[in-house]
This record gives sequence, C-alpha cells and structure tokens, in this order.
Amino acid sequence: MNEISQEQTLERDVQLFTALLGEVLREHSRKRVLVIVERLRDGFMQLREQEDPELRDRLMKRIEGLDPQTLSEVIRAFNIYFGLVNTAEELNAHLARMDLISAGERLWIGSFDDTVRGFQEDGVSPENFQSLLEHLVYLPVFTAHPTESKRRTIADTFRRIFLIAQDLHRRRLNEEELEEKLQEILTQIQILWKTDEVRVHKPQVTDEIRQGLHYFRESLFEAVPSVYRFLDKAVRRVYGPNCGIKVPSFIRFGSWIGGDRDGNPFVKPETTELAVRMHAELILEEYLDRIRRLRRMLSHSSALCQPSPDFLDSLDADEDYWIETMGQSQRLFLYEPYRRKLAMMSHRLQANLDRIRARMEGRDHDGLPEGYGRDRDFLADLYLIRDSLIHHGDASAANGPLQDLIRLAESFGFHLVHLDIRQESTRHTQAVTELFARQPGSPYYQAFNEEQRLMALAEAIAHPHPFVIDKATLTAETRETLEVFEVMARMRAEIGDRVFGQYVISMTHAASHVMEAMLLARLAGLLGKDRQGWFCSLQISPLFETIEDLSHIDQVMRTLFDDPTYQALLKASGNQQEVMLGYSDSCKDGGILSASWNLYEAQKKVIALADDRGVACRLFHGRGGTVGRGGGPTHEAILSQPVDTVHGQIKFTEQGEVLSYRYANPETARYELTMGISGLIKASRCLIEPPDEERNDYLGIMDELARYGEEAYRGLVKDTEGFLDYFYECTPLDGIGLLNIGSRPSHRKKADRSLGSIRAIPWVFGWGQSRHTIPAWFSIGQAIERYRANDLERLAKLQRMYEEWPYFRALLSNTQMSLFKAEMRIARQYAQLAEDQEQAARIFDAIEEEHRRTVTQVLNVAGLRVLMEETPDLHRSLARRNIYLDPLNHIQVALLGRYRTEEDEEQREEWLDPLLRSINAIAAGMRNTG
Repeated sequence: MNEISQEQTLERDVQLFTALLGEVLREHSRKRVLVIVERLRDGFMQLREQEDPELRDRLMKRIEGLDPQTLSEVIRAFNIYFGLVNTAEELNAHLARMDLISAGERLWIGSFDDTVRGFQEDGVSPENFQSLLEHLVYLPVFTAHPTESKRRTIADTFRRIFLIAQDLHRRRLNEEELEEKLQEILTQIQILWKTDEVRVHKPQVTDEIRQGLHYFRESLFEAVPSVYRFLDKAVRRVYGPNCGIKVPSFIRFGSWIGGDRDGNPFVKPETTELAVRMHAELILEEYLDRIRRLRRMLSHSSALCQPSPDFLDSLDADEDYWIETMGQSQRLFLYEPYRRKLAMMSHRLQANLDRIRARMEGRDHDGLPEGYGRDRDFLADLYLIRDSLIHHGDASAANGPLQDLIRLAESFGFHLVHLDIRQESTRHTQAVTELFARQPGSPYYQAFNEEQRLMALAEAIAHPHPFVIDKATLTAETRETLEVFEVMARMRAEIGDRVFGQYVISMTHAASHVMEAMLLARLAGLLGKDRQGWFCSLQISPLFETIEDLSHIDQVMRTLFDDPTYQALLKASGNQQEVMLGYSDSCKDGGILSASWNLYEAQKKVIALADDRGVACRLFHGRGGTVGRGGGPTHEAILSQPVDTVHGQIKFTEQGEVLSYRYANPETARYELTMGISGLIKASRCLIEPPDEERNDYLGIMDELARYGEEAYRGLVKDTEGFLDYFYECTPLDGIGLLNIGSRPSHRKKADRSLGSIRAIPWVFGWGQSRHTIPAWFSIGQAIERYRANDLERLAKLQRMYEEWPYFRALLSNTQMSLFKAEMRIARQYAQLAEDQEQAARIFDAIEEEHRRTVTQVLNVAGLRVLMEETPDLHRSLARRNIYLDPLNHIQVALLGRYRTEEDEEQREEWLDPLLRSINAIAAGMRNTG
C-alpha cells in the first residue's frame, strides 16, 4: 500500500468515526449540541486560516452563553472525537506495518528485520551477535504518576472499536455484514457517550495497581512472546536457519505502583505487600489458563510416541504428589504423559494461587497443599515437556503455545514485575538520627559531618547487633520506614528473590544517604555479615534529579565506590550498580537544554567511574510522557545516549498516558517493544566492537549552548517578577489539582506556591493545557542565536551536528514537536486570565518572542521550511487534532474565568464539572498530560 493511499484510508476511517459520532449526538445528546460542536469547529478552523477579531468575539460570546450541562456535553463530544482519532491512527499504523510484512520487503527502520540486516551487512558474525543478545536487559518500569486521564472502562470500549474496525479492513464483507459492523461501532460510540469519562472518586493506590495490571492482562501477555518470535524470525531470515543464534529472554518489567512512597502518603507498608501479591495472583492466573489450554492440546499417547527418559523420570518422581496430594487414582491420563504432567503442574500452580489469595484475604493457609517452591521449578517442568517433544520429533508442537508460555515464565517468573521501592532521602536520615539518639551514650548523628556519618553507618552495619530497638517507642514515621524493609524481607521469602527491583532514593545529595538506607535494611535482615562473609539482597539506586545534584554525581558515586563497607555489599549483591537520572525536576530546575546536557554529561561520568572501579553500571532513566520531562520516541531516545554508556541494559519509566498509548493494544505494544529493543541492540554495539569517538568540538558547542540555555530559562522562570503568579493564573492548575487522575498530591507542601513545591508533572501539565508548552522548548532559541551570532560557519557547524549526532538530532526533533503543539494565539487567551494584566502582557510577550525565535533557529539548523517536515505522519496527526483543540482551549479559558469569579458556591461547583472535562479532553487531544 503506498503512502498516499494509507493516508486516504486513515482519513476515511476518521470521517467514518466522526459521522457515526454525529449520529449518536443527533439522537442522544441535548438539543443543539451537534450544531454547537460543528459551528465551533468550523468557526475556529476559519480563525486558524485567517485572524478575524469579529468572528473570534462572536464565537466567545456563543461559548459564554452556554449553560454548564450543555458545555459538558460539547466537551465530551470533542473528547470522544480524540479517542476515535487515536484509535483510527493506531489501527492504520498497525495495518500499514502488516502490509509491509506481507510484501516480504525490508521493513521499517527500528524493525528487527532492518536492525539484524544492518548488523549482518556490516560484517557482524553470528557469534558476536549472539554475544550481544546475551547481554541484553530491556526493562520498562510502569509508574502511577498522576498524568493518566483516561478511565480503564473507556479504554476497553476503544479496544472493541479497534477490533471491529480491523474486521472492516481485513475481512471481505457483504453489504449485510458491513452494515452489521458499522452498527457495532455505532453501538460502542453510543456506549462511550453514556459512560462518564471523568472519575467520580480520586483513585486509591489499589486502583492504580489494578490499572497497571490491566496492560499485562489485556496486551502484554500476548505481545511479549510475539516480540521474541519476530526477533527469532528476523535472525533466521538474515543469518540463516542453521546460524546457531539463540535468542535469550531479556524483556523484564518493573513497577513503582504500590512501591513509590515519595510524596505519596497513601502508599503504606501494607500497600506494598498487597501490590506484590496482586502481581503474583495475576501471573499465576495467566499460567493456569495457558497450562489448561496446553493440556487440551498435547494429547500425545505413550503408545504412539516415546517421551524422553528425563521426562519419564520426572513423572515417576511426581507419583506421590499425584496420588497423595492431588488424591488422584492411577488411571487418569495414564497413557497421555503430557496431560498427566500438565495436570500436576496445574494443581501446583493452583496451590500457589490459593495461598496468595488466602494471605490477601487474611485467611489461614496452613492446611493448604504446597505448590511450587520457586518459579524455576515451574520453568524446569516446562523445559522437560519441550525437550521431550523435540526428542520424539514434535519440535513444531514445542514451538507454539508451549514456547510462548516458556517465554512468559522466563520474563515474569512468579513475581510478574520487579517492584521498585522509592523513598525520599530525608525520611532515612530522620529514622537513622532517631535510632542513634535512642542508644545510650551514642553521639548526635545530625551533628556529624559527611565523613563521620559514613564511619558511624559502616560500624553499625558491620555490628552483629547495631541497635536495641523498642518499636513501640519510635515515632510513627520511623516505625513505618523500618516496616517497609521488613515487608521487603517477608515478601522475598514468600514470593521469590526477584520480587523487588531497586530501592530508589530520591533527592540523593550525599553518599551517606545511600548508607543510611543500607543500615535500615540491615535491621530487617536484608543484608549483613555471617560466617560466610557479607550478604546483601538489597540493591540501591540513588536518584539524581536537580541540576546541582547532576553536577556532583561523580563525587557522590566515587565516595560510595571507595567505601569498603559499600564495596563489600555491592560485591555481595552481584557487583552491579544502578543509578537513576531524573529528567523532570532537572528540566523544571534549569530548562530543557541545561537538563538534557547535564544528564548526558552525568551518564558519561558515572559510567567512566564504574568502569574504572570494575563495577557493572546500569542507568535508570526517569523519563516522563512529555518532551519537557524527558519523553519522546523510545528508539531515538536510546540511540541518542552518550557513546559507550548503554552496555546491553536499559531501564526507563513509562508514565501515565504513555502506558495507554504504548501498551493498551497488543499490536501497538509489540511495535513499541520492538522499536525500543532494536534501539537497545544498536546502542549496545560497543559491547562487540570499539565505538566511534565522540567529537570534542560538538561537546564543546553543547557546553556553550547549555550554559546560554540555563541563563535564558532562569531569566524567565526565576528572575521575572510575577512569573509564578502568571503560571498559577494563566494555566488550569487549580483544576488539575482537583482532577481525579492520581493518588499523589500535585504539591509537595500544601499552600506552598514556590517552584520547589510544585511537582514537575503538574508544572508540565499546566503549561501544556494552556498551549505554552514552555518546559519543552523555552531557551533553545536564545541559546542557538547567541552561539551563532550571525556567523554562517557556526550555523553550518550546527547543521552538521544535526545531521551526524543522534543526541542533537533527537533534541531538536522533539523540540519541533513541542513548538508545533504550542499555540501562541491560544496562549494569549489564557494570559488574559491574569489579575495584573500589565505584568502578564510583559511575560507573554517574552514567551511569544522566544517561541518565534526558537522556531526560526531550529528550522535553520535542521534545514527545514516548516516544523516537523521530516515527520509528515506526526505532523498530520497533530494538525488533525487542532480542529477540535482550538475550540476546546477557548471553552476552557471561558470556564476558568467563570469558575474563578463565581461567588455563589453552588453555582461555582456547577462550572467545575465542565472545567474538569475540558482538562481531560485537551489532554486526550494533545496526547500528553505530564
């Protein structure tokens, strides 16, 4: 299918969905809603083509004349339109990929086919490619940061529309069948219209855990095995069926949901315990379902084939379990060995599941039968069946659903995800200070300098009985901090060693912050010294978030690596250090250019330091959904990392709306995982051959640009009088705080309107809603202009950087998208909400001028005529949304004005409903929240 016809097909789907939505509105909405929707859409489309103050005034009067209920329905219509457009785009992108695969040609950049061909064409041997694959770990981490504005119920309905529309494309339908399919889509849109997309209640942490699990149940259990199959096929196709390359299982998932307690008072020790058991419950349910299906399929008779000796031995060894524990007679499946084995496996898994559920419900589980002791025992049984099938010539039967189950078991174990625990460093300092203070004759820990603290902590960790503790006498905060480590120890014993990932310490400013957490873990028995020497089952990931923290990352890590106690503990835990980099706070702190470059430099420093100390180091990227929080396409993001810093492993957060866009549909999840993994494979080439040297002249230019960028950003955000007032008054932040999209508060401290108090997510969310999108581009224009200084040679140098350097190219590509999403004409309307209009006008003029400057400079460097010229599909996608975003933003401006000025409390509440809906709808339209 050629590009023109693909675009035509997509437009046809969008028009079909829009027409069906119109039918639903005509039949089921309040009078005039459809007319209002169409008039507003057409009017603002005219304004986009040509400014007309009289028309704008007329449209605003129309909006201001609508009652709250009608406005809510108009907003809901726009919101459903965005959901339908997203569905059409996702479906058509999937169908286009399937057409390419069917054509048998070389596939798109980022596909496994193109990636493996590239390695083979460059002369990479099968042995070297195998070596690279064996080093891989691809680890997305799901978080519950409050940026997801779509309810799961709504997502399920869009999934049904996706599948019905796929039938329209893929199946040959007669007129009657076609009519039925269209009616089915109409029915689903009607259901959407009658389902409230705004949550009535703020979600609890348990709701967020279920939301995270939803992606595994509905999508990833199908997508993950198929990703491995696609990579296997690409390897065999390119290197040959007998090349000897075996693709290991390297996809893992992490989660923060139920483990991230930094700033979230609702995540308690018992929440973490529940999260771990909910994870185990889901994966055991999936294994049970697949084992039962295999039992129906593997009906081989021992009279017609000869299972392997190892398999038959295992059946004999299981005989007691079959008769005594299961209470089965000898006769069931007596001549069907695989069914017999699978029946026992099913019983064991059910026993594991029953125990988990009993613990979740607080029931006694002592009388319940034992299941599998460890997930590796379950895997061993699966391997026995696979190898036995191959033994008697049934490799094809081993390679289908059984192999998919093996891939799932290798990837998910009995824990499903590695749950990271996160806590802020001051909580550990407070707990340690209190524990020292309770010991007779102990010095005052808070008065120690850093060197003294490290000595005191090392002595306590090595001591057989560091503290005498009466937990009842401790403050509630310290007691809870200790209980988290106790839960970790208990859950590791209950579920398995791999149930937790890292213990992340946010706001890590010193090496003692890491050692304090180590001491607290020592008290729970997670680490220490016994007769065999040091043991450690806790891995700590210090998180460096601010520009200042990033600048002294090497100092903190050097102190840790050189500390004998930490060295010993690190070695005992596998000698791998993970370091987390925070994109969000660094960007809020110093602007996109400075944050991006400081993160780049920090990675190089810490990897070089770890290499020097003989420590394996994995970087954990705390990326958000938006460019202003480190977001952007995963493939390009991985390739833009500093040379020789991605050593086969990548770990990054997947937040909020990104989860639903990447993982709600298995087709899209498979594509996103493929693009990320192929980026990891390419970026890890340094493992098998020397990497290219980085160009010092490019690094020097970036140093200069980052310095100029930070000055420009801080000049606006920190040095401009009234700037924070502008932010609070000219964005819908008051509404965002009331929107039920996450369990975490939007501010670290209530009633504190400082830059330090507001979280990075609502900071980015607010600017995005009001179409400023400042965090993602402000300062880039000034930095480039100042560096160039009308010197054509310097421009040529920047243009070469854009062509040759993936980091710089990704930076400016993401900037283009953010500049395109910014709309200064709309942002000007929000500026009119400010109380001090004179001050707001000055601030807005500075923002508008920098937007104009940044567009000009970025286009010059990229050699383009218009923004996003190199990504026409994305350009068209964003333009398609603007048709309905324009009226929505103007509606939101009117609503903010009404909500803030209405003195009657009851009437004010009436305006809140459409205001919250407008936030939801704009988030859906921009495909970004935080």
